[in-house]
Parts: sequence; structure tokens; C-alpha cells
Amino acid sequence: MNQAYEKLLRCYESFKSRIDFKPEVALILGSGLGDYGESIQIEAVLDYHDIEGFPVSTVPGHKGRFLFGYVGEVPVVIMQGRVHYYEGYAMEDVVLPTRLMKMMGARVLFLTNAAGGVNYDFAAGDFMMITDQISNFVPSPLIGPNIDELGLRFSDMSEIYDKDLREILRSTARELDIPLKEGVYVQLTGPNFETPSEVKMCRILGGDAVGMSTACEAVAANHMGMKICGISCISNLGCGMTDEPLSHEEVQETADRVAPLFKELITASIIRIGKMLEKEKKGE
Repeated sequence: MNQAYEKLLRCYESFKSRIDFKPEVALILGSGLGDYGESIQIEAVLDYHDIEGFPVSTVPGHKGRFLFGYVGEVPVVIMQGRVHYYEGYAMEDVVLPTRLMKMMGARVLFLTNAAGGVNYDFAAGDFMMITDQISNFVPSPLIGPNIDELGLRFSDMSEIYDKDLREILRSTARELDIPLKEGVYVQLTGPNFETPSEVKMCRILGGDAVGMSTACEAVAANHMGMKICGISCISNLGCGMTDEPLSHEEVQETADRVAPLFKELITASIIRIGKMLEKEKKGE
């Protein structure tokens, strides 16, 4: 059996031995956005350290645990802290949590992150719905022997971010009167911030925001047949676009400032996504 799949199964058995809960939606919280998890109806908590072989986040502000509970009536699993490629983990470990949440039962992956804006029309504090991505600068999580139990060898990427979910995010933001930009997310390796020339490169390639996560998780989720949506919190403009130096503290400060609007948008969107999934179950 594939070693990565064996490890995933061990993590799943470790989860099953501790938690009796089946989520419909999986939500990954980015830097500075982790407090959202405290606002839901929590039914159970599982620390990453308590899952056999599970990679543990080392980033400040990432709590490193799964929360299981309800947003409205929608059963969710929330990652408070993700694992990044720049922490030194193999890419198969970086996406292991995403694969595990699918095995838990999640049908939708809702990705969030703090990102640098490379589009001059963006400002710190903006929200950007991810419409597509560029992940060529990090290894694909699908490199190596295909895990046939998870998905096909050659994964179609024509619509990573589900159009129905995008319309839910778009209409929800509109009804809440929350401005929502749209654009392409570029994942680079990090942990260093981008140079002015790298920011310019991302813009030339068609990127609107750049970060150090998310795209690889979307590839793994897409491979497994999950529906995916994502929102970036634009924490700063990219290097060279302003005179200010970049820092992780700035990322967290911006996320903290816009957290109330973020919580409102995420909550309303998940409730609508839950209604969509319920209709799908009934075959409507």
C-alpha cells in the first residue's frame, strides 16, 4: 500500500477512535483568522498532537487543532492552524489534513488565508474571493504514485473553485453589503516575503494575491472530488507597491481588524452552502 495512504488511514483511525462526528463542510482558517472557531457551537476538539503521525503547525497564531461543531445547523470541521510547505514538511504531509477532512465526511472545502495583494486595485483589509489559482511554484501534492483510493491519476483542474459556491459567496457578500473583490491566488513557497520583482512577476502572470498556502490544498481536495471555495484576506500590498516593509505582525493586525466582517461573511456563506448540500442530498 502507498505509504502516504497508509499514514492517512492511521490518522483517520486515530480520529475515529476519539471523535464521533461527520462534518459536511471543512473550513481552514488562515493567519489571524483562527478566532472564528470560537464563535461556533463546538461539539468536540481534537488537538493535532493527539492524532498519530499528524503534522503539527509551527506558525505563531496557529492553534493547531480541529474543532467539530455547527455553523447554524451545518456540521463543520474547522482547522485552527494549517501546515505549510515552508515549515519543512513534505507536500504529502501539507495536504494530509485536507485529505483527512474529506475522509471524515466533508463534501465542501472552504479555504481562507491572509495574502499579499499584487493588484493595485486592492487595499489592506479587502476580501478577495478566489476564482482560480497558480501553483506552479510549489510541488504538486499529486507527484508520485497515484493514490487510486483518493482520485484519478490525471486530475482535471478546469474549475477548481466551484462556480455554484462562488455564486453563493458573491450573493452573500452583496446581501450583507460586504465588498468582495475577485481574483487569482498565487502560491509561492515562503517563508520569506516576496521581492518587488517577484510581486511584479505574479502580477504579469495574472495573479491578484500571493501567499504561502491554499493552492496545494485545493489541488488535493479537487483530486478527491470535493467542492472548493476560498477567500483571501488582503493583509498588505506586495513588496515594492508601497514604501512599508512587510511583517507577520502586520498580517495578523489586518486580519484582526476585519475579523468581525470576515466572521459575518463566513457564517452566512456556510449556512447557504449547507442548504445547497441538503438539496443535493434530496436530488433537487
